[in-house]
Amino acid sequence: MVSARSIYGEIFDNDEAFRLFCSIAASGEAQGGWENSRIATLVPGSQADLAPKIARHGKDEDKHGRIFTALLRKRGLEPVAVPPDADYTMLLEHAGIGLAHTRLRGGQELTEADIITYLTHSRVTEQRASEQMRSLRKYSGDREDIARAVRVISNDEDNHLAYCHEELLRLAAAGHEKTIRRGLRETAIAEIAIYRDVSRAVMAHLGRTLGWSRPKAGLLAAGIQAVYVFERLGGWRRMVTLRTPARRNPLGDPAPAQPQSEITVLP
Repeated sequence: MVSARSIYGEIFDNDEAFRLFCSIAASGEAQGGWENSRIATLVPGSQADLAPKIARHGKDEDKHGRIFTALLRKRGLEPVAVPPDADYTMLLEHAGIGLAHTRLRGGQELTEADIITYLTHSRVTEQRASEQMRSLRKYSGDREDIARAVRVISNDEDNHLAYCHEELLRLAAAGHEKTIRRGLRETAIAEIAIYRDVSRAVMAHLGRTLGWSRPKAGLLAAGIQAVYVFERLGGWRRMVTLRTPARRNPLGDPAPAQPQSEITVLP
């Protein structure tokens, strides 16, 4: 039987598959940590209050990378290089999604438009991360070492997503709503295609490691394509709607709950 639970079980039970799975996750988190650290350093004066929140976001991502690496080392494994076709963060960067790494490596202060680009990119990718961690929480419950680590990461990803909602709503109220709407839509449409391609690549690499039959690999590839079709036909809209989050000021000092507001981005 092919199910999410059985696939995760195969990955968790096989050292080489688990090694690749955790290496991909650790690399993506470390890359996110570096990006947020650089952005926090280059925040423009008009958005100075964001700098400590972005820095905390970066520290959380670094922590997640260390957690995945620790899971490997607990089993006596070392990380492996991430296959280029499975490198989600770099493929997004190569597609022009988010802020270019060449820009972040420089010392020039970012603009307010750059901050909007960063936040729209984060809104979409943190939605994906939050959903993936919730799925992993669901299917790792009987493996306490993995489940404990995933709970920590999942809580952080939910905080990051709430932070993106909150800050984008603030900027929309300040007159940037049109730019935010356009940026969210463009980012979401690009992300779902990259996520499909990366998912195919990861499953292909894992399938070779685990010795999956051609019918099984084909069934999983078809499932990935079905998810993409659903997202392209309208599922992407969940990634571009903004709501005042229940978790207020999640990367700063707690704030009292406020009435919910919403922006819906139309095609």
